[in-house]
Amino acid sequence: MKFRINIFVLSYTWINLLKMAGLAFSSLRVGHRYWLRNFGDLYEFQITEYLGSDDFYLKDLNTLEYYQLSELIKYGRGRDFELRELR
Repeated sequence: MKFRINIFVLSYTWINLLKMAGLAFSSLRVGHRYWLRNFGDLYEFQITEYLGSDDFYLKDLNTLEYYQLSELIKYGRGRDFELRELR
């Protein structure tokens, strides 16, 4: 029975590692489109300008608003934080 529990814990850990994998802010590029999930909210945006120190000026693809990446993460990163490129 202990062996089964250990395998479950190990597989659960691997699933979480695979699920949480995302992009680093240093790998973001101007002109590319990304989506970000944080605290249950989903944002789809295009990077229009690099502002320095891992902050970017973004254009929302749904509402066409402009804002900074720092505004999306100013309250921290939630457990569901994920950043991926739109394809």
